[in-house]
Amino acid sequence: MKEPLSSYRELTIWRDGIALVKSCYLITRAFPKDEQFGLTSQIRRSAVSVPADVAEGYGRGTRKDYVRHLMISQGSLKELETHLIIAAEVDCAPKSDIEPVLRRCDQLGRGPGALIRSLRAKDA
Repeated sequence: MKEPLSSYRELTIWRDGIALVKSCYLITRAFPKDEQFGLTSQIRRSAVSVPADVAEGYGRGTRKDYVRHLMISQGSLKELETHLIIAAEVDCAPKSDIEPVLRRCDQLGRGPGALIRSLRAKDA
């Protein structure tokens, strides 16, 4: 039998979310300075929200709240993807720099969905 998690920090989706945040901070360092309060801020904010909402949901103590925060995390991930696509389209960064981060978003996006289905199945 699998041991219960002792912390949200043991969750793969949380750890992958932290790695995504680091990638976003690195890529936005090269953005034009006039985007500091525009796309740079939006990308960083939405990236940080992904693991933060996973952690908050875990800490809420109920499956219902946990699922809700995982869904919010997924929404933040889609928001982040959109900001990254826009950044590439308006030439804040080369598409070749943005594409690996978008792939990481795609990969990370699969985790919360599986966890949500698992948590909902326990309620059924």
